[in-house]
Amino acid sequence: MSELRGRRRIPKLHWNEMDPAEQEAAVKTLAGLDGFHLVAIGSPVPRRRQERARARCLRRLVLELSAFDVELLVLESRTATLNARDVETVKGARFDLPKGTAFRVAHEPGKDEPLLWAADIVAGAIKAGKDGRLGYRRLIEDLVYEIAVETDC
Repeated sequence: MSELRGRRRIPKLHWNEMDPAEQEAAVKTLAGLDGFHLVAIGSPVPRRRQERARARCLRRLVLELSAFDVELLVLESRTATLNARDVETVKGARFDLPKGTAFRVAHEPGKDEPLLWAADIVAGAIKAGKDGRLGYRRLIEDLVYEIAVETDC
């Protein structure tokens, strides 16, 4: 993933800052790696209710990841307050997991963990597909499991 930065001295890769050629290269790189990507897509997401929608998606993601025996979810860190909100959401979701299930969440700065860029690339490719640009989505369709989440926002 680090190689996608090229010669640029940017701290992290971000889908919205890439041109279409860079986006395609990023998706092709991702498609060539081992991995499977679960994507929780919440709707509706009004601008003023984004954190509520995020919490609903995160809760569902915890349940789905646990079903795949995942025990650690690493999220890109935001602010201390927002990170704490994520942790509380995960704690709440654990009540819906089978008794004794181990699951935890950690936050890492995006610049320090290039694998977090994969999530941004997947999200970008999915969003592009929703906007009618299906090429990116087709490149990774065998690696992605989309989960529709009703946010009630």
